[in-house]
Amino acid sequence: MSEPDQPSTARMIDFWLGGEHHFPVDVAAARAFEGAYGPCAAIFRSLRDFLGRAVRSIADAGVDGFLVFGAGVPSQGNVHEVVPDATVLYTDVDPVTIRLGQRLLAGSDRAGYGFGDATDIGTIDPAQLHRFVPGWGRRPVGVVFLGLAAFLDDATLARTLDELYEAAAPGSFLAVDFDSEELATYPAALAMMGPAFRMRPPTAFPPLLGRWRPTADGVVPVAEWRTQGEPAPVPDAFYGAVATKPTA
Repeated sequence: MSEPDQPSTARMIDFWLGGEHHFPVDVAAARAFEGAYGPCAAIFRSLRDFLGRAVRSIADAGVDGFLVFGAGVPSQGNVHEVVPDATVLYTDVDPVTIRLGQRLLAGSDRAGYGFGDATDIGTIDPAQLHRFVPGWGRRPVGVVFLGLAAFLDDATLARTLDELYEAAAPGSFLAVDFDSEELATYPAALAMMGPAFRMRPPTAFPPLLGRWRPTADGVVPVAEWRTQGEPAPVPDAFYGAVATKPTA
């Protein structure tokens, strides 16, 4: 794979998680962001731990197929590693990340990677969708929607989550996160996120879920969601939830 000349958030996160699937341009961007803000590695490890607890809870409810949007690099504790008996379709819109993901998953018959725009489920290859998320629309699945809400305005986010609700079968689950206003006092870091980046106060998160019903855990800082023992001592940069589409 040729080395890209632009950094990728997905590969920067891989670097922060201690992975091996990133390039010097990603490391440089990650270091620059750390200089402007600080505890990136700890925060993204906490978010990845939330992903693990969330998908395990969904699998424990009997779900064995997952559709992942904005998947990034499929390593370092991602869905197919946490629930190896499940089938998983990872999707993203970045062609470099997709090619990397396809290379990493080339030997797997339970996890695939393809193009998918979270705001338009019709962009996913139907053959891939039905291969790796069998029964999509007819039996419960897990939808993973992490790292995306901050780049969608309220109307687009609400519409997208409602369309996923319509498409998923009753009994399905949604794992989702939201960016808090943590970066508001770090103008240099905030500038690096670009004009599309949206922070929201915690009170804004539940209404955006629409018809999805959060579990009794609610929408809480990701370090606090079903954690065992004391939560990780990280800033509340991300809030998360697992929500359901009721069966009746």
